[in-house]
Formats: sequence, structure tokens, C-alpha cells
Amino acid sequence: MSTTTRDVPLQTGRVAVLFVDVQNFCLHPEGGEMRDASEAERRDTLMPFIERVRAQTVPRMQALQQAARAAGVEVMYTTIESLTKDGRDRSLDYKITGFNVPKGSFDARVIDEIAPGEDEIVLPKSSSSVFVSTHIDYVLRNLGVAQLVIAGVVTDQCVESAIRDACDLGYLVTQATDACATYTQERHDASLRAIRGYCRQVTVDQLLPELAALADSA
Repeated sequence: MSTTTRDVPLQTGRVAVLFVDVQNFCLHPEGGEMRDASEAERRDTLMPFIERVRAQTVPRMQALQQAARAAGVEVMYTTIESLTKDGRDRSLDYKITGFNVPKGSFDARVIDEIAPGEDEIVLPKSSSSVFVSTHIDYVLRNLGVAQLVIAGVVTDQCVESAIRDACDLGYLVTQATDACATYTQERHDASLRAIRGYCRQVTVDQLLPELAALADSA
């Protein structure tokens, strides 16, 4: 795709939506991140984050998912998940961090609210960037994708990594800003400012008419 701007509306047959790490590990009250945290971390940081994401962010993710499906746009998911039970394959960074999401576990599943469809692609990853530890670039090119809409958690870690790498690999990236979240609003806002030069930033409400136009042209 030849262009001199990132501000390009979504184009028929060229788009995929990617949900990053919207999974039980970090978004379920009984997920691994909660289980491994101290009582103070659970009370002061993790539970407020889970409650806020489920109340505010997940409904926007659902709207984005539904509109993409209606438009015939490929909807994809990445989850933190080792290829093994004991996580011996995960990145050094994840080993140092100290968490492991075992292959096939409850923690590895996308949350029920945006559960993948039967024929939608889910890519398990064992590093911050999905472009480092999966073959997503190969898959996207096979699908003919040139524009990537990214949403998910957490904004200033795995979402930001995906945006930077996708941009460097030649994709036009749109970040659905209010379908992303991190542990505090301050961190979220700082990430949006930092990543602005790599992507188009729009809200889900701004994206929905573009997806509806794709559906009308199909």
C-alpha cells in the first residue's frame, strides 16, 4: 500500500482486527496474575483494574468485534501462553518477571465476553510482542492484510510492543484507544502520547462507521 500518511480509513479486504492479551490471566478475578500477587497488589491495583476494564473497556471491545465480524473483517487474538506446561520455552523477560501461563490452561483463554469464533485465529505468544514470538506477520501477509486495528491490554506493554513492531514491518496501524487499557489512567495516557507517532489513534465510536461502510460495500 503506497501512502504518505497514517490517517487512512479502513479499506475493504485489507483489514484485520487484533485483540492483544484479553485473557483470564490478567482480567479474571481468579486469574494467575491475581493469584500470584500480594494482598495489597490485589486490593490496590489488580482488582480495580479488572473491574474498570470489564465495566468500561470490554463493552467497547465487544462493539469493535461485532462490527468487524459484520463487515467480514478478520478478527484475531493473541494471548500470553507458553507452548509447554512448565513454560520452559517462554522468553527470558517472562522468566525474570516470574509468571507462566501454561499451555491449554484457564489463564490462557480469551475472556468469555469476546470469545473467539470457531474459525477465528488465536496466536499464543511467550514474549511481549506478538511479532517476536509468533508467526503473525506470515499469517497477516497470507491474508492480504495491510491495515491492522489493535486493541487490548495492557496499553503500555504488549499493546505498545505490537503497534511498534507492526509499524516497522510495514503495516498501517490503527489503535482503538478506548478499547485498550492499563493499570492506571496516567499510564494509559502516557502510552497513547508515546506511541502516537507510530499509528492512527481513534476511538471505537469513530471506527464503527468505517467498519459499517466496509459491510455496506461487501
